[in-house]
Amino acid sequence: MKAHIFPAIRLTLVCLLFFSGIYTCIVLGIAQFAPNKGKGELVLQNGKAYYVNLGQKFTDDKYFHSRPSAVEYNAAGAGGSNKGPSNPAYLATVAERIDSFLVHNPGIRRSDIPADLVTASGGGLDPHISVQAANVQVKRVAKARAMAEGNIQQLILSCTEKPFLGLFGTERINVLQLNIALDNLK
Repeated sequence: MKAHIFPAIRLTLVCLLFFSGIYTCIVLGIAQFAPNKGKGELVLQNGKAYYVNLGQKFTDDKYFHSRPSAVEYNAAGAGGSNKGPSNPAYLATVAERIDSFLVHNPGIRRSDIPADLVTASGGGLDPHISVQAANVQVKRVAKARAMAEGNIQQLILSCTEKPFLGLFGTERINVLQLNIALDNLK
């Protein structure tokens, strides 16, 4: 019995020291090289600070709408809904989101709605939408702001982020940055 207990205690102490001390310091040291020293990127708009890397809720028709959040955009409780695609409650939630989207975007066919506008991400705080999700909202935003659709299309192009190293991921748009750029248009 002693032959098993003492090694287990030693391993526990080594893991405790490594994961609560050394590993934490390594991650903190690496974060110092990140933008804003790992504290997240802040943007000031109209006297209010926003985190660029967290999803925000936009419901006004003059703004591009974000991806839905399973946690109501609460960063303290990030996470998905944990409901599968065959769950009746999940399907009802998605159906409600589709109906709401169609009310705010008349003339759009159900089949033209990108999935990222009616389904929440795994973490519930995704700040990005696809380029298709932005394009499908152009008519609503242009009408609400009395602007030409072409100007808004140009803004979408200028705010589009390319895949990492041109290979990893897809083109995407940070909704907060797009909406701030939209507010700054004259």
